[in-house]
Amino acid sequence: MALTKVINKSDWVGVFASGLCLVHCLATPFLFVAHANIGLHVENHPSWWGFLDIVFLLLSFFAVYWSAKNTSKKWVRYAFWCLWGMLALIVVNEKWALWHLAEEAIYLPSMGLVLLHLYNHRYCHCKDGDCCADLQ
Repeated sequence: MALTKVINKSDWVGVFASGLCLVHCLATPFLFVAHANIGLHVENHPSWWGFLDIVFLLLSFFAVYWSAKNTSKKWVRYAFWCLWGMLALIVVNEKWALWHLAEEAIYLPSMGLVLLHLYNHRYCHCKDGDCCADLQ
């Protein structure tokens, strides 16, 4: 029963997860500068801080899965998966340093997911259950 409520609110879960991911990404440089300025001189970020990337990515995956499954517009479904794929690729690249990307690259898919979840919540829900079944 609780899972059904979360699934029905997948767009809000997506806004929350993507928004927190965005805040996390924006706050990281400021936190490290603050640590350096107060004399802590932390060379690497705490391990739990990097683990948050994976947590947000997983939360975002489930929100995208349920929102894409229940949207009434096919292009929104594809946009969800493209943005999530970009986000996942950037996070994986950040963890394994596969190639050099600007740190700001993660802002585009994060903001895109927030906006797409808001758009989907507002404009892409079926009035009756039939229209979503047509897309599957």
